Amino acid sequence: MASRYREIYESWKQDPSGFWESAADEIDWISTTDKVFDPDQGRYGSWFPDWECNTCYNCLDRHVERGRPGQPALIYDSPITGKTATYTYFELLEEVEALACVLDDLGLRKGDRAIIYMPMIPQAVMAMLACARLGIIHSVVFGGFAANELATRIDDATPKAIIAASCGIEPGRVIAYKPLIDRAIELASHKPESCLVFQREEQLADLVAGRDHDLGALQADAIAAGRRIAPVPVRATDPLYILYTSGTTGQPKGVVRDNGGHMVALKWSMKNLYDVQPGEVFWAASDVGWVVGHSYICYAPLLHGCTTILFEGKPVGTPDAGVFWRVIADHNVVSLFTAPTAFRAIRKEDPTGALIGQYDLSQLRSLFLAGERADPETVNWAIEQLQVPVIDHWWQTETGWCIVGNPLGLGQLPVKPGSPTVPMPGYDVQVLDDAGHPLGPNTLGNIVIKLPLPPGALPTLWNADERFFESYLADFPGYYKTADAGIIDDDGYLSIMARTDDIINVAGHRLSTGGMEEVLATHPDVAECAVIGIADKLKGQLPCGFVVLKSGAERSHEDIEKELVRLVREKIGPVAAFKIAITVDRLPKTRSGKILRGTMRQIADGETYKMPATIDDPAILDEISDALKTHGIFV
Repeated sequence: MASRYREIYESWKQDPSGFWESAADEIDWISTTDKVFDPDQGRYGSWFPDWECNTCYNCLDRHVERGRPGQPALIYDSPITGKTATYTYFELLEEVEALACVLDDLGLRKGDRAIIYMPMIPQAVMAMLACARLGIIHSVVFGGFAANELATRIDDATPKAIIAASCGIEPGRVIAYKPLIDRAIELASHKPESCLVFQREEQLADLVAGRDHDLGALQADAIAAGRRIAPVPVRATDPLYILYTSGTTGQPKGVVRDNGGHMVALKWSMKNLYDVQPGEVFWAASDVGWVVGHSYICYAPLLHGCTTILFEGKPVGTPDAGVFWRVIADHNVVSLFTAPTAFRAIRKEDPTGALIGQYDLSQLRSLFLAGERADPETVNWAIEQLQVPVIDHWWQTETGWCIVGNPLGLGQLPVKPGSPTVPMPGYDVQVLDDAGHPLGPNTLGNIVIKLPLPPGALPTLWNADERFFESYLADFPGYYKTADAGIIDDDGYLSIMARTDDIINVAGHRLSTGGMEEVLATHPDVAECAVIGIADKLKGQLPCGFVVLKSGAERSHEDIEKELVRLVREKIGPVAAFKIAITVDRLPKTRSGKILRGTMRQIADGETYKMPATIDDPAILDEISDALKTHGIFV
């Protein structure tokens, strides 16, 4: 069908308040006012001031009351433990109410904070929703985070309780959580009053008398007693959660998400962007510790009346590179949302897509990618293998939902591999030079968003309003700084080329590392790659490319590296001064799949660096260091 995107986007531009007031009709409000937006509240204004709501009610109660009590709400699938479980909307509400009763019994009230430190188990989602039910502000910390990182978050959020599991399970190993929690509480200045621990049978935790409680037992008791607890009214502008993201100073930034605008934006996105209908199965293959897990495992699918999947596994190795296809086939998934790095891993292990043919994927309609730049090679491979629309879209922890995408629900726009397409309603995206002047089409510059930000985006940072202003609003007055660099073409399509600190200056030429990565990814033996700028006395910086080869690549690394240098010279030109290509077994990444280019650059330049809190495997940094030394360029 012809896309309605231009018409819808223009309707938002003409009347932003009217657009979001109409979208807000999809949410059940406790009370509303005539004011949709107050420009005088907060740093850039405030959405739905003085409106009242409850996020948990909108996710669960209303569906139980209106014809969906027996529909699956949450499917848990764990190839690591071999367990699955399905909770209907009625059953999930029962579990969430029970958990909320436990929190209430421990004295947690509206406005209190609770840290959730859990792996990918149903109780993680239940804890988030139980907090939302009572107006408790939750802060999910990725299970297994080091004790000192957890302590930093305890001191910043000052939680009254920690809600945890006894352990996390990775392929081949069990990670005890309780010792990490005990050490974090010991290190922290703030001491939580309670610690609720869900005991997993794979490893039980020792509980501290007087402080620790068996969450599963207390929850079961509340269900057995038939206990209920009503949703607590909160203001639309009250915080729903705090989600910590890395800060340049090493001090994490607590991104605040409010209740009302968050619901409005996510509900709008499920139909109009993802083209998913109530009752269908949506799978975001992410983790609840990240923003994608908050928005599209827990909240958006349940707001929309969908079935959501909670997957405790990896794209490869649990047991093989076909596990995503097995989950899609087993649970009738219509739309998958994951990170490009997952598809690069799958493509590396199964480059011909042989495992895909073993499963019935006829139900799958779309694949969405976000979290890392989706290189055209990966996008084209996925299109060829799956024969469905493959949609790259771009957003940030700070925005909570898509900034730029291809809205399938409004009619798909033409795909340009390498571009996440066009801005969503609410986002006036522009490209400026360093002095804040608008740049013309196809010119690389700073990507910014004209204020105000739309519903769902962060209003501030937790207890750090001045830091919020300095980090995001000060550099380009009237705009939100994304810290990404890119171009907008003649059709209005945006291409993200790099983080602004990944734009390198080679002998006075500003060059995008993302553009070089695109070229490297076209080589038939390359599975994934990363380009960084390393210090050079003559030219200021020189590009250095790291490549991971596909399984079965038989030619010598030296030959492939020479071809890669020639390839960049042919496609970008001598100006790139690309002379260093290094083959490695793997790239250092965060647990959400982002490549740690900044840390790689610090290693190459001989700088001291802080171990990234979110790194998946610290040993990879030593491998990068060794590879640089082998090529004779390590300082």
